[in-house]
Amino acid sequence: MWLPALYRLRNTAFLVAANLLFCPVLSLAGAYAQDTPALSASQRTHIEDVLQSLHRGTFIGQVAISPDGKNLAWIQGAPGGDEIRVAPFGDLAKSRRVTAASAPEQHCFEDEITWAPDGQSLAFLSDCARPRQQADLYLARPDGSPARRLTELDGDVNAPAFSPDGARVAFLYVQGATRPAGALAAHDLPSGVIGQQDIEVQRIAIVKVDAVEPAAPDLVSPANLHAYEFDWSPDSKSLAYIAADPPGENNWWVAQLYTQKLGSVPKVILDPAKVSGALHGLQIAVPRWSPDGGAIALIGGLMSDQGVTGGDVWIVSSGGGQPHDLTPGRPSTPEWLTWDGSRHIYISELAGGNCRLVRLRLRGDPAGKNIAATAGSPVFSFPGNVGDGRMALSLSATTGHSLFVFRASTFDRPVEIYAVRPAVKTASARANSLPLPRQISHINDEITPAWGRSVSLDWTDEGFHVQGWLMRPKDYKQNHRYPLIVEVHGGPAAAVEARWGAGGPLSPAAFSALGYFVLQPNPRGSFGQGEAFTRANRKDFGYGDLRDILAGVDAVEAKYPIDPHRVGLTGWSYGGFMTMFAVTQTHRFKAAVAGAGISDWLSYYGENSIDQWMIPFFGASVYDDPAVYAKSSAINFIKQARTPTLVVVGDRDGECPAPQSFEFWHALRDLNVPTQLVVYPNEGHGFVNPAHRRDVLERAAEWFARFMPPGS
Repeated sequence: MWLPALYRLRNTAFLVAANLLFCPVLSLAGAYAQDTPALSASQRTHIEDVLQSLHRGTFIGQVAISPDGKNLAWIQGAPGGDEIRVAPFGDLAKSRRVTAASAPEQHCFEDEITWAPDGQSLAFLSDCARPRQQADLYLARPDGSPARRLTELDGDVNAPAFSPDGARVAFLYVQGATRPAGALAAHDLPSGVIGQQDIEVQRIAIVKVDAVEPAAPDLVSPANLHAYEFDWSPDSKSLAYIAADPPGENNWWVAQLYTQKLGSVPKVILDPAKVSGALHGLQIAVPRWSPDGGAIALIGGLMSDQGVTGGDVWIVSSGGGQPHDLTPGRPSTPEWLTWDGSRHIYISELAGGNCRLVRLRLRGDPAGKNIAATAGSPVFSFPGNVGDGRMALSLSATTGHSLFVFRASTFDRPVEIYAVRPAVKTASARANSLPLPRQISHINDEITPAWGRSVSLDWTDEGFHVQGWLMRPKDYKQNHRYPLIVEVHGGPAAAVEARWGAGGPLSPAAFSALGYFVLQPNPRGSFGQGEAFTRANRKDFGYGDLRDILAGVDAVEAKYPIDPHRVGLTGWSYGGFMTMFAVTQTHRFKAAVAGAGISDWLSYYGENSIDQWMIPFFGASVYDDPAVYAKSSAINFIKQARTPTLVVVGDRDGECPAPQSFEFWHALRDLNVPTQLVVYPNEGHGFVNPAHRRDVLERAAEWFARFMPPGS
């Protein structure tokens, strides 16, 4: 039985800190990998000491302000496990634990907090009734009185949300789930009739708040639709949701927007495959019903991963029709939104390296054809990562949006809780008179980074403005020459944001602590510079974006003491592809580590579980236009590769299947290029076993130390 959201990757900076046990991995080494210089005992000890120093500080998870602004709830790491804490908003020192535990010493997996509309109670998920087996929905008051169990569930549950009238809670539910929903989790090994069995469907379920005894929920969305996100109508009688035919991990890229009156059948009100204009054939997410019920706003654009949202803000009548773009040409990437009355929408967006909150003022009829919007000055701009823990860049707000609360961090400042009150703008207000987010928690004030300081860099390439982050080595000295590691993000429709922590299995913070400069670029194809920039690498993977990255390396070398003979490359997912492809296009990199990469787009099309994402990026299926896939396939240029490359992958990866890594490693081995392949058992695209994540990082650190040592 699967305990759902509570076992998901919550924060990569803290998972690795868990106690580690030995877990075997399958390692396939090329003959020449064994001929590379072995690390000395002192070098290995140094790597181990550095990795141990990375994981300090207290975890802060989801943050939720009560609708009336009186109380704040948040998830906080504790010795026995994460806890839900609640405190008066003005005095977090008076926090108390809210839990479904029957005794103070009992620690449960508890997460996914949501306040009732009146602010008098909150719902959350907990496995207290069936520890380590199943999460259920509970209701509690912030005064510490015993929590009341609402559900008797059997499956994956997440994203609970109260109806506006407070009478019910809806949530996403996979009844009888054997694995978490989504493509990141480890996929079942193939057997039996493929594609026709063991398909798990995520539906919208509802439970009444006044239930006397725990009960099974009502499944309100159809069994033949996989629901990804939903929103209540303002009258609590209907739902709007993004859904598609099963299988859910693949069809998010062709999902449609539905509305459904409770007790009735759903109606498609927006199908991106059938509309004209800029949204045609693209993705939609974050549906939000207007307060008057007449329209639904959402994010629409070119996206490559479910849950990694970005695009323009679109609006459509709740009765259906042609959608309208409210932010055409905006040089930033809206990722989340919330209505502020029926004439304004707040958007949370990525603008270059900053996260911003902006208020749109609507003109015309939101449900009509003459709708448009004007953006005001940013409410705030933060040079790091912000969010309340639910969705990308989502914020928690009071009913009237007089207060926003969220957690935030940078590469140099640990995660804390922040709040901002939007200022009332006047005609004479200066553009730079923005209220700064106010830090209201001080949980990690004493924690300092174990890695070097970071700066935001900007450069231009072929008419594109490109932004990235440069992390300096720990104990940086200007009169020394240092090696550089370039880490390319996944996606490609995503972006590197400045955030605290050691990061994933390929950790920039760890490389910095070991004495490397680390460049994390956001080349064309990334979020943060508007939809045109995100679409700039369509049908061009590995070419324009690689030139942007190499231009970034030039910019770093021109400004900092970099040894050009010690420049390495790494990345995971799309970053793994870019690593594989780049070493066939240039010999500039002296060592490389490819995580969960793609070596042959043609074979990948028939191997992965999410082929629907490829059509918007390549323009056609591989069967209709194989040439556009072939031109970006590293395997077609493999004889040009000379760079020693470590390759790592999970054996149950559905997004970037292991055969892609086998193929690349096999070719390098035959060409006598130093290489090694490590396959990790029972891992999907996102590694969850702390021992495996630690092993990847140790191997990567050793690989770079062999071929481009930091102390030379």
